[in-house]
Amino acid sequence: MTSLSLKNVSLGFPIYGASATSFKKTLAASVTGGRVGKETGVTVVQALSEINLELRAGDRLGIMGHNGAGKSTLLRLLAGVYEPTSGEFSRVGSVASLIDPSMGIERDASGVENIMLRGLSMGLKRRQIEAMTPEICEFSGLGEYVNMPVRTYSTGMVMRLAFAICTSMTADILLMDEWLSVGDAEFTEKAEQRMRSMVSQSGILVLATHSPELIQRECNMIIHLEHGTIVRREDLRAAA
Repeated sequence: MTSLSLKNVSLGFPIYGASATSFKKTLAASVTGGRVGKETGVTVVQALSEINLELRAGDRLGIMGHNGAGKSTLLRLLAGVYEPTSGEFSRVGSVASLIDPSMGIERDASGVENIMLRGLSMGLKRRQIEAMTPEICEFSGLGEYVNMPVRTYSTGMVMRLAFAICTSMTADILLMDEWLSVGDAEFTEKAEQRMRSMVSQSGILVLATHSPELIQRECNMIIHLEHGTIVRREDLRAAA
């Protein structure tokens, strides 16, 4: 049964060599939106504090908050990029992360090689990835560029490749940082269709955004973050 569970989860980043009143401390706090403290002589930025969430299949969670409130940090924790420093976190089901589609793209590798690398990192077998590669290449619309090093691509071409790879693999849990807009009008139209298909097929959606309209359209519950803490919850299903 697809699920996400966080019980009193906190996440702190140690900042070595920074005093409690230093510029580094102030900068770290402003970037992460966390609170700064001292633990055994080491400055710690508290990025998330006492997060409690229980999500099951059918839940569509929207995360709202100001820049630096902890939205992206929470998404990365749910994706497994960060481990909690305290509390209990459990996840049942496969995960597709659209937090930063281009993250992990190797610029010296070709498009086809990047498809293989990303698939292997997601736990797929080589045979599975090879079967998916033609469709990914076709969807990206990169033509012969798929066999060239990514360093020769424009920024838009990199995003096309990354998006095609990330959205080709169905998952139980979909994590998104804003609604993606990729490429020119022609590509954007089919990308939008692909996104809608992913959202409808996912068991759980977690979407961080600044857009109240997007939240109302895609989500059935909301949490509001401030300085890494949940300050308010809304159940849109109760209001429907």
